Amino acid sequence: MALIKCENVSIGYEGQTVVRDLNFQINPGDYLCIVGENGSGKSTLVKSLLGLKSVEGGRIVFGDGLKQNEIGYLPQQTDVQKDFPASVYEVVLSGRLNSRGLKPFYTAADKQQAYEKMEILGIRDLAKQCFRDLSGGQRQRVLLARALCATKTLLLLDEPVTGLDPIVTAEFYQLISRINRDSGIAVVMVSHDIESAVEYASHILHLQEKVLFFGTAEDYRRSRVGRTFLGGDRND
Repeated sequence: MALIKCENVSIGYEGQTVVRDLNFQINPGDYLCIVGENGSGKSTLVKSLLGLKSVEGGRIVFGDGLKQNEIGYLPQQTDVQKDFPASVYEVVLSGRLNSRGLKPFYTAADKQQAYEKMEILGIRDLAKQCFRDLSGGQRQRVLLARALCATKTLLLLDEPVTGLDPIVTAEFYQLISRINRDSGIAVVMVSHDIESAVEYASHILHLQEKVLFFGTAEDYRRSRVGRTFLGGDRND
C-alpha cells in the first residue's frame, strides 16, 4: 500500500497555480527525487505533503498507517537555523516532540532514540557541542538525525546539500542512500542536482508546472525528458 498518493493535485502560491494535475505515489522503501528548474513547484509540493499548505484541487492520501506528523523533515538551511543556540543533543532530541503528545517531559525511550540516531550519523561525540559552532556538513547531519527521530517511515529532505562542498555533498548522498537501504525508510528528496538524483534515487518525479516524468530512475535515463536534462543520450 502506498505511503502517499497524490491524485490530480493542484497547488497554488500567492494566488497563482504553481503545479497542476499531479499524479504519483510514494511506496514503502522508495527513494524518490523531485527535480525541476527553480519555480517549478518542488518546495510548494513539499509544503503540501507536510500539511503546511493546502491543495487547490485533487487530494493527497496517506496510507499504510502514515500520519502527516510522523514524516521526518529536513528543511532548506536558513541563517536562523545556523545560529540556533542549543546543543547537538537538544536539537536531535527535539525531533521527538511530535510523538511526545501531552507528556511534559521526554521519556527514556526518546533520549535513547536521540543517541541511537546520533550514533548512526557519526555525531555522537558532538552531543554537547553548540549547534551554531559546527561546520555546514556537521549541521546537516544533526538535522538529519533530528528528522530520523521523528519518523520510522518517511524522510522528506528539501535541497539538503545546498551550500555544502563537493566532498561533504557526496558523503551526505551516500549517508541518505545507506539509511534508505538499511532501515527501509522511504526518502523523498527535492534536488536541483539531476545527475546525483539519477545516481542515487530509485524513482524520479520531474516537475515543470505539471509532471514531465514520473517513474524509475532507470526509465528516466532513457526517457526524452531525462536525456534532455542529463545532456544527450545516456543509456548507461
